[in-house]
Amino acid sequence: MTKQEKDNRVPLWERMNLTLEEAAAYTGIGTDKLRELSNRESCDFVLWVGTKRLLKRKQLEEFLIKSFSI
Repeated sequence: MTKQEKDNRVPLWERMNLTLEEAAAYTGIGTDKLRELSNRESCDFVLWVGTKRLLKRKQLEEFLIKSFSI
């Protein structure tokens, strides 16, 4: 990674969408559990870009705030 690429990186807490690995680091929830949650038909925080799964950070946060357990 070049210095310019490092300087242009957006911090996780400012990104609109996160990969499973980024979301796991951000929330402390494992990638397997995040994959399980985002596979549900009713999941409103998953965004599919082709076959790539991204998690909408704000909606994921709202889901976790409202949840008692997962």
